[in-house]
Amino acid sequence: MERYLGENTPKLGFGLMRLPALKDGKTDIEQVKKMVDLFMDAGFTYFDTAYVYGNGDSERAAKEALVDRYPRESYTLATKLCAWMSKGEEDAKQQFYTSLERTGAGYFDYYLLHALQKGSYKKYEEYHIWDFVKEQKAKGLIRHWGFSFHADPEILDELLTEHPDVDFVQLQINYADWENPDVTARANYEVARKHGKPVVIMEPVKGGLLADPPEVVKNVFQKADANASYASWAVRYAASLDGILTVLSGMSNIEQMEDNISYMKNFQPLNAGEQGTVKKAQEALAGIESIPCTGCQYCMAGCPKKIPIPKIFASRNKQLIWGQIEKGAEEYAQVTKDVGKASDCIACGQCERACPQQLSIIQYLKECKEVFGK
Repeated sequence: MERYLGENTPKLGFGLMRLPALKDGKTDIEQVKKMVDLFMDAGFTYFDTAYVYGNGDSERAAKEALVDRYPRESYTLATKLCAWMSKGEEDAKQQFYTSLERTGAGYFDYYLLHALQKGSYKKYEEYHIWDFVKEQKAKGLIRHWGFSFHADPEILDELLTEHPDVDFVQLQINYADWENPDVTARANYEVARKHGKPVVIMEPVKGGLLADPPEVVKNVFQKADANASYASWAVRYAASLDGILTVLSGMSNIEQMEDNISYMKNFQPLNAGEQGTVKKAQEALAGIESIPCTGCQYCMAGCPKKIPIPKIFASRNKQLIWGQIEKGAEEYAQVTKDVGKASDCIACGQCERACPQQLSIIQYLKECKEVFGK
C-alpha cells in the first residue's frame, strides 16, 4: 500500500488553507488560479482542503481554480470531515456530501477524518464516521482514506491498531517540533512507520513561522547557504524523511509558490552536511522563549468571550522572539479592539480542548494579561 500511494506522488502538496485574499477579505481567486497553474505546470498534483477551511471558501476555490479548469485525472484532491465541529452524527456525515457539492470533484482521492485530538477523537467512533468513510470508499467516492492527527503517540498507536485498514495518516512535522513534547512529532512519525502507513506532512513551515525564523536561526542557515530561502530548509527537511506521501505547504501567494517549486521540482533530500545545519538551527531555536502557536484558529470557534487568541499570542511573540516590545503592545491593542482581551478569559477550557498543539492557552493568556496590562 505504501509503495502504491507514495511511489509516483510528487513530494510537494498545495495546502489550500491560507489562500491569498482581496482587501474585502474574499479569496483572490485569480491569484489562486495562477498559483494552481504554476503548481500543475511544475508536475505537482496533490491539493489539500477541508470542509471547515474558510467556512467553505477553500473548497469552493478548489472548484473554481482547479476542478473546473483541469481534467479530473490530472490531479488528486484531499478534503476532510470534522466531526467535533458538527452538531451531531447526521450533520457530521453531511459534511462529506457538502464537500462533494462544493468542489464538484465527483470523488476524493484522499479523504481524512479531521484533526483527531485527545479531547475529541472519540467523536468519530460515536458518530460512526470510521464506518461511514469505508462505505464511501466501497462506492468509489473515496479512493484512499486516513486521518489528520494532533495528539500523543499512544493514542495514534491505539487508532492504527484498531483501524489497520487506514491508508495513510497526516502528521504535523517540522524541524522546530521534532522533539517538541507538546507536538511529539518524532514519536508520532515513528508510530506511523511502525504500522507501515504513508505519511502526509502538514505544517512543515509551522504556520509560516519557519519562513521567517528568529535571527539566531537565520544566522545558522545564512552561514550554510546564503541563497537558500528559510522555508526551503523546512520543507526539504520534512520531505527528506522516509515513507512520506507528500509535504503540504500552505502557500499564500505566487512568490511562495515559485520559491517552493524552485527546490521541490527536482527534489534532493538533505545531505549529511545539511542535516547538520538543521540540527544547529534546532538547537538555536530551542534556546528562545516563545508561545508555540501556529495560528490555526481552532481555539476561537467556541470561545464565549470572542478572544482572538492566535493574534494575541502573535503579538506577545513579537516581544519574546524579536524583542519588539512596543510593536507587540501596539499590535495587541489593535487585534483586541472591539473583541475579547486576554483579561476576559474565564478559563472555561474550550480553547485548550480544541488546540491541535495542546498548548496551555489559559496560562499563556494570563501571562499576556500581565504583560499588556488588560
